[in-house]
Amino acid sequence: MVALPTLPNISISGTLLERGLRSLVGAWRGIAGGDDTAQLARDGLSDAKDTERLRGLFADCLEARGGEVSARARAASLGRLYLGLDDAGKRSFLQVLASGFAADEGTLDKAIAEVQRAAEPLTRHKAQRSLRLALTPPRQRLLTQFTALPQGVKFLVDMRADALRFRKEAPELAIVEADLEDLLVGWFDIGFLELQRISWNSPAALLEKLIAYEAVHAIESWDDLRNRLDADRRCYAFFHPRMPLEPLIFVEVALVKGIAGNVQTLLDQATPVLDPKDADTAIFYSISNTQVGLRGISFGNFLIKRVVDDLSRDLPNLKQFSTLSPIPGFRAWLEETVAAGTPDLVESKAREELTHALGQRFSKGMLPGLLKDHAWTENAALAEALKPVLLRLCARYLLTATDKAGKPRDPVARFHLSNGSAVHRLNWMGDRSRNGMKQSAGLMVNYLYRLDDIDQNHERFVRDGTIAASGEVKRLADF
Repeated sequence: MVALPTLPNISISGTLLERGLRSLVGAWRGIAGGDDTAQLARDGLSDAKDTERLRGLFADCLEARGGEVSARARAASLGRLYLGLDDAGKRSFLQVLASGFAADEGTLDKAIAEVQRAAEPLTRHKAQRSLRLALTPPRQRLLTQFTALPQGVKFLVDMRADALRFRKEAPELAIVEADLEDLLVGWFDIGFLELQRISWNSPAALLEKLIAYEAVHAIESWDDLRNRLDADRRCYAFFHPRMPLEPLIFVEVALVKGIAGNVQTLLDQATPVLDPKDADTAIFYSISNTQVGLRGISFGNFLIKRVVDDLSRDLPNLKQFSTLSPIPGFRAWLEETVAAGTPDLVESKAREELTHALGQRFSKGMLPGLLKDHAWTENAALAEALKPVLLRLCARYLLTATDKAGKPRDPVARFHLSNGSAVHRLNWMGDRSRNGMKQSAGLMVNYLYRLDDIDQNHERFVRDGTIAASGEVKRLADF
């Protein structure tokens, strides 16, 4: 295999962003025609006069004068303005949108009264339709106009990402962000999405995006990517018809013998390629959401089930479907638990072994400090003494630690358990990367998707929070 040049994530991500921006600005220039927003773009919406002029442009868009072509031209002009602004200008743009163009109170009160007065079913239905229209703020109608433009849906997804990013310093943008979410939830219904397999023969622009968007185990080079798309690997993604080269979420799968317990071994480029027909297990080792603007709109549960169905059909020799997953919140939880003085964190036998390995008396308060760097992994006696302690505490973390809503605190656990999996096995030194050590002291977990149990596990988890787990994991947690 000829080695291709290393292509770091950060440079690809920046290149893609710049390329996408140039593409949109160029595509919309011809639609916008004579652009009357150039001065606003140059000024950056810097004063009250600029914002009032922008408010007028919004109002012009809503009036829909001149037919569909004119409406598209006005929307393209506004879109080009937005794309040309810096963060401060974009924030001002969204603030102007948030500060007006809400549902008219008078029209809304009248519509409510009509519903309350309506007695006949047909009259009541008509009144309810009028109420739904009255509840739709003009702001949403204005935003919808961008969908008529090339890549307009992607533009709105990115606009919501901006609104989410600016909300901390400008809370009023929650109004625009919520309106955008309402629109996107409908447009990104699972029924509209297409599942596609990504291969080495997929368009280069799409392969670049895999490298840029990979959020779990960074893709270090083109050789690394090619290895992840080899014959004994699979990659699937959901796409929206209006964003054909933008994966919304993708999953990487390794076809192996037995359940894998170490991600470095799994991704080792020197490992011989396995004939997929000889594999008995599919390992889901990375799932990445790609669009910040679609936060809160979940596709992952459908993705897992669809991929399991596809793999079961194409490779009937596969008998097990499991993840090899990170445990991103374990170390943080452990530090908080130690600081809180929680009793019985370290059993007496383990304390004795740790005291012997350290050459000094061990106390549980020392535990977070021991894990702060990787030196403990080079001390065989210390690592061996820590192993049962960390495995036991990690099992407790996964089975008992909850967030304020009473759901599993670990986000990866929450995702897989809600999809019907079971906590199957903890893997010591499953991820020795810097990130793996920082997040979970190198521990990884297998969530098992047993086809006969998925629906029952899902129902019990959703109904009363019951976590399906193997006897091995329960014993580790002293359950």
